[in-house]
Amino acid sequence: MTIYHFVGIKGSGMSALAQVLHDMEYEVQGSDVEKYFFTQKSLEDSKIKILPFQKENIGPDMNVIAGNAFPDTHEEIEEAVEQGLPVTRYHSFLGDFMQEFTSVAVTGAHGKTSTTGLLAHVIRGAKPTSYLIGDGTGKGEKDAEYFVFEACEYRRHFLSYHPDYAIMTNIDFDHPDYFANVDDVFQAFQEMAMQVKKGIIACGDDEHLQKIQAKVPVLFYGFAEENDFQARNVNKNPDGTTFDVFVRNEFFASFSIPGYGDHSILNALSVIALCHYEDLDTEIVQERLASFQGVKRRFSEKKIGEQILIDDYAHHPTEIKVTIEAARQKYPDREIIAVFQPHTFTRTQTFLNEFADSLSEADQVYLCEIFGSARENHGKLSIDDLRGKIENAKMIDEHNTKPLMAHENGVLIFMGAGDVQKFQEAYEETLRNHVE
Repeated sequence: MTIYHFVGIKGSGMSALAQVLHDMEYEVQGSDVEKYFFTQKSLEDSKIKILPFQKENIGPDMNVIAGNAFPDTHEEIEEAVEQGLPVTRYHSFLGDFMQEFTSVAVTGAHGKTSTTGLLAHVIRGAKPTSYLIGDGTGKGEKDAEYFVFEACEYRRHFLSYHPDYAIMTNIDFDHPDYFANVDDVFQAFQEMAMQVKKGIIACGDDEHLQKIQAKVPVLFYGFAEENDFQARNVNKNPDGTTFDVFVRNEFFASFSIPGYGDHSILNALSVIALCHYEDLDTEIVQERLASFQGVKRRFSEKKIGEQILIDDYAHHPTEIKVTIEAARQKYPDREIIAVFQPHTFTRTQTFLNEFADSLSEADQVYLCEIFGSARENHGKLSIDDLRGKIENAKMIDEHNTKPLMAHENGVLIFMGAGDVQKFQEAYEETLRNHVE
């Protein structure tokens, strides 16, 4: 019996794919570093074996799936080649795997994970669906008709995919360690668009996406009147958001979502457009949109005492801005505090002024040291360069989070793509000790 062995199983995409195959009753195991990652919990709950890296893990009858972060010289990959076993990179494996289903790739500079989670939740209400989300969540259905997955543009990995449909949420300049500028990002998306087989659902409010060319129909969604799917009569309140959808200027249906901010409406619109195109039951779509609970590390809330603590993956100025906007909609009468850990020196350097502008939307800003990437040199930049651009910004470290206690009725948003969770955990520990 074939065993699928994942080299780097704790990676978010890898752990999700491992769960998909496990649910479909394949034999799955994997290896990784000893350090704890939040993706582990789901693997452990599914009783998927996680081994420390060593070449002895590789044996006969294995199909090796290698994470993108590991070179061909990794001891397990070398051992697999030595034994003549098939070794496939994560994105190549996924590209082949999806051919069995009606596949929907969700891509964009921002909003991929939330939209993938929402789409999977909605379609599953109507048809058997397998899905893979970039927050490390994956689910396989043995008789799945649809496969919904997050497709990342970084290093043009998504060009391994030829999906039936693609949802494109936006195009923005990010990953400055790889892309030269926004035109370079656009070219990658343009190439991806030519590989889609049935249809593209694109945000028509995005000036770059308006220029996308494809061999298949492109349906546009957004707030502007020229979109094929338009949100009108939007009502935002602390409990969520309701809006009407017009299809080519004709009223289609009304929808309610528990989400906040314009980006949540746009994510929902993309899902509504795809389901309409696939002729899925509108009532089911309405019910499922209203019951969506969100995805990991995207506006994940908990209440401790009078404070609200939010964990969010926002690591780009655009994302920080919409996260603060969402918090203001839900908590209009509370102080909004941003606790931000910049992710990579190259991104911090490239967007220094934009980070300062977006963080300044909060009432108070606390900064953590920059979380560097293994791929870059630290250079001359430091966190003080950012602090100097934000009025009254303060530094915080995990050994002293007490200053956050001053914001008694505050909404504290811990933002970043590194390990900003450790600051939240340290603060929660401080609060527990204070109560005791």
